[in-house]
Amino acid sequence: MKHPFLLFGIFLMSVSCSSLVKDHSGLSVITKWQNDKKSAISITYDDGTINQFTIARPIMNTLGLPGTFYILTGKLRGSAQGKFIGRPIDEIIKETTTIKTSEANFFERASAIGFTGSKEAMDYHSSAGALFESGQLVEAYELIDKGYEKLRNGELIVSEEINYHENTIDTTTWDDLRIYGLEGHEIASHTITHPRLAVLDEINMLYELKQSKADIQKFLGDAYTFSAECPYGTEDERVMEYAYDIYPALRNRMPESYLEELNRSSKRQPGTSNKEYVQWQRGPLTNISMDKMKSWVDTCLVHDNIWLVLVFHGINGIGWEPRTGEELEEYFSYMKEKEENLWVATFADVTKYLRERKNTVVSSELKDNQVDIHISCTLNPIVYDVPITIKTYVPGAWKTATLHNNDKPDDKQSLNVLKDAMGYYVLYSVQPYDRKLSLSEQS
Repeated sequence: MKHPFLLFGIFLMSVSCSSLVKDHSGLSVITKWQNDKKSAISITYDDGTINQFTIARPIMNTLGLPGTFYILTGKLRGSAQGKFIGRPIDEIIKETTTIKTSEANFFERASAIGFTGSKEAMDYHSSAGALFESGQLVEAYELIDKGYEKLRNGELIVSEEINYHENTIDTTTWDDLRIYGLEGHEIASHTITHPRLAVLDEINMLYELKQSKADIQKFLGDAYTFSAECPYGTEDERVMEYAYDIYPALRNRMPESYLEELNRSSKRQPGTSNKEYVQWQRGPLTNISMDKMKSWVDTCLVHDNIWLVLVFHGINGIGWEPRTGEELEEYFSYMKEKEENLWVATFADVTKYLRERKNTVVSSELKDNQVDIHISCTLNPIVYDVPITIKTYVPGAWKTATLHNNDKPDDKQSLNVLKDAMGYYVLYSVQPYDRKLSLSEQS
């Protein structure tokens, strides 16, 4: 039997420790992900090929999952077409007879060669671009010289202009895309013609980036000009500098210091990062097993900082590295089953939420059994319009609560009181702009 004084000491220690437990009532925080989910997933598609819209999109609609479609605007009727801007191409071809390709003329020649005719000419542009981005500059110059030599010898037929990634099967229209946007999908830019932007000269690069945005703005509106994907997943510094002057967000690269990016070729596991957020891009190529693809989703459920960005291309035989509709249905259904813990949202919406969370201040105070809340955000509310989710701790005696919009007395919302390790709380989502709210116990 324990000594009575020892028992009394244990009792005093228990009382003392319980009195040190902090009461968090009145504290408010913005949850890491919308609706306090565990992680986020964005399903994205490159090139805007027809089966993405006629096969993949209906599957996503049935499951209530939004997607991001990066389109080539030059393929759509009514849009500006791909073209070379600069000196007459015949003049450039003639010049290559006596002047070799070098740093001084490479960008101009690489820009022009794709608009000289055949698919082979486009391949010279693309292959030279790949060599350039991998640091093989001499090889890139030599390949461009070889292409122009074939042009001079008449082995490649010169024509007016031609679009990269042209696919005559595609029949999508701007009217179709407008409907898809209203369904909740993001339609975004993948340039006009899918060039290797890293080897375009300034005027042609700006045309590809700016004109694509201008056509999307004209036919769909400002809401669809937020994000873009520069072709081939380029991370070329020069391209990124130009592109970020035009688009607020790029799937290629995010400049935020609080976010670590693991691109599609990275073998690093996202759970090894200590950053607040990890954008983990994965490419579900044809040879990737369904089990492997599902494991990416499972990884999101054991960490709280992962943003899985899936990059699809071909669907049912049309496009690069295609997956089948049956595979998509199985995969997306697997995500849907775990929706309680996963926030599936467009690339733009996740980007906006992260930036809103980092640029919004929520102050709150419990006084006279009411929590007064003030929200202020430094971002443009017209652009940054994704609701943020706020967790506010309330007294433990509350069973339910009422959220009041102090600017609109009739605007009220009933909330359930939940519990976590820190205490009792309520969750609610609001637009991130300057406003005052209050919480009271529901009578």
